[in-house]
Amino acid sequence: MPHVEIKCYPGRTEEVKQNCADKVAEVVAEALGCNLSSVSVAIKEVDQADWKNVYDGQIMADKDVLYKEPGYTV
Repeated sequence: MPHVEIKCYPGRTEEVKQNCADKVAEVVAEALGCNLSSVSVAIKEVDQADWKNVYDGQIMADKDVLYKEPGYTV
């Protein structure tokens, strides 16, 4: 039962977020060999001023399980 959580800056429409979630779910289901109905996707908006908390507290704090690192620093 894979669950994907996407964090991004606010400003995208519900349609754009739904399209993203649908595409991510399809890729995850195919890549991990599971049913599409088993995949869930959440999109949480984070203000730009709060991104350092995400970067330090979640992205870099979990670096040992991070398979794709960001190409930026905060």
